[in-house]
Amino acid sequence: MENTHAVHNGIFNYLDEIKISPLSRAYTFSDSVYEVIPFYNFNIIAFDEHITRLDKSCNSLSFKADIEKIAMEIKQLIKKSNLKNGYVYYQISRGIDPIRSHMFDANIQIETFGYVVEHAFKSKTLKVMLCEDLRWQRCDIKSTSLLGNVMSMNHAKDKGCEEVIMHKNNFITEGGASNIFFVKDNLVMTPALTNNILPGITRELLIKAIKNEGIDVQEGKYTLEDLIDSESIWLTSSTKGLAEVGEVINTKTKLIQGHELFKKCKDVFTKKFFS
Repeated sequence: MENTHAVHNGIFNYLDEIKISPLSRAYTFSDSVYEVIPFYNFNIIAFDEHITRLDKSCNSLSFKADIEKIAMEIKQLIKKSNLKNGYVYYQISRGIDPIRSHMFDANIQIETFGYVVEHAFKSKTLKVMLCEDLRWQRCDIKSTSLLGNVMSMNHAKDKGCEEVIMHKNNFITEGGASNIFFVKDNLVMTPALTNNILPGITRELLIKAIKNEGIDVQEGKYTLEDLIDSESIWLTSSTKGLAEVGEVINTKTKLIQGHELFKKCKDVFTKKFFS
């Protein structure tokens, strides 16, 4: 990606000029965490919430990160890019080993890396498929350990889909790169947060915004049957915003496109963060 602004261990450069060691634990063990931080019309969306989650992810893995310095780097990266709309990908790894080993040295120094790219934030209607949740047991940590997501998303791609809805023991968890909301009996529902669900920032922002407008949201444990019986489904993420699901392949869903509650939720979210 030519002329893409990036930063590595506090040094700003272009992405194609940055070199990372093959012994980085991000590379050998996915021993790293990350954030995707969107900005629109030069304004960073929910910056404090993203930084707080990044800090929590670091603390969960005992990373000794200077989160205030990292926050400044992210803001500088956006400023250097001079982009109006886009997002920053920022990653923190435990560091570089002298030789690959499961056990890391107590004095290992963290490694940081980030880049900024343009993004249009245009919503599209998604075709999705259901799949078993194959991921590790701490999905509440925003780790780069995403092989289960990668396998599921690419299997969906082979089936002509753009996303997946994952389930574990017949209960819905989340999308491959998103949280899930659906409407049943004219109520907005979303799976409650557990270790199997990432506390999505867009999820959090949407719940707060629509509750302030008098739209109730129920958080709970929901089955595949609840989803299949729903009237409307949408996925949320920092880059998708609110993306309506048009079809869940190989199911008997009868989704109402442009459902009134989906449109209300999307309008509230758009006016608050993208206007």
